[in-house]
Amino acid sequence: MPDYLVFALIAPMGAFGELAGHERRGSHLWPGRSAILSLLGAALGIRRDDREGQAGLDDWRMAISVLGQGRGFEDFHTVQTVPSARIKSPDTRRAALAELTAADNAVITRRDYRTDCAFGVALWGGQGLPALQAALKQPVFTPYLGRKSCPLSAPMAPDIVPAPDAVAALAQVKLPGDLSGTVPLLIASDDPLEGARQETRWDVPTDRTAWHFAPRVVHIAGGGQ
Repeated sequence: MPDYLVFALIAPMGAFGELAGHERRGSHLWPGRSAILSLLGAALGIRRDDREGQAGLDDWRMAISVLGQGRGFEDFHTVQTVPSARIKSPDTRRAALAELTAADNAVITRRDYRTDCAFGVALWGGQGLPALQAALKQPVFTPYLGRKSCPLSAPMAPDIVPAPDAVAALAQVKLPGDLSGTVPLLIASDDPLEGARQETRWDVPTDRTAWHFAPRVVHIAGGGQ
């Protein structure tokens, strides 16, 4: 019976990006592969420009149980560009920023979030389960759920458990008391699931510094987005 590393992700709000455009950053219902690998990298202290370290995360396979639907909402950001002709040095940049007007093409962008986030995660297939468990208990960099404005609200409680499959492993995630016994709304897995449908997600990181992603097929059992 194989071993799995399981842990919980609980937060008041989170953001799980769709394909990003300039004016809209949407959010899926549950965190994809890039979000989970980013969290693992943060826990281990792997920086975005550490290509070898990032590549070392590629072997992990994963399954995610969605334990709460939450609600979606939007936040708005104002972006304003300083014309390049007015930027010649740091001093002139500060002056240019101070002189910005409505004529400098301010753009309102939208960021989507979800509330009441609760997920279980199961990992397998990679090397070093005990080391990864220890990193999740004492992460090098602060973990958050998609964006820095989305801190976790409960311990991840990482645990190594034997299980016949990922679904059985997810049932062993340690949850806070108010979520104990929660039945997953859906499970999304790298491995096939009984009665599951398939969905393509562009969430496989290929270059962290350039923000390039590749597609993968996810097997989803239960309700969907």
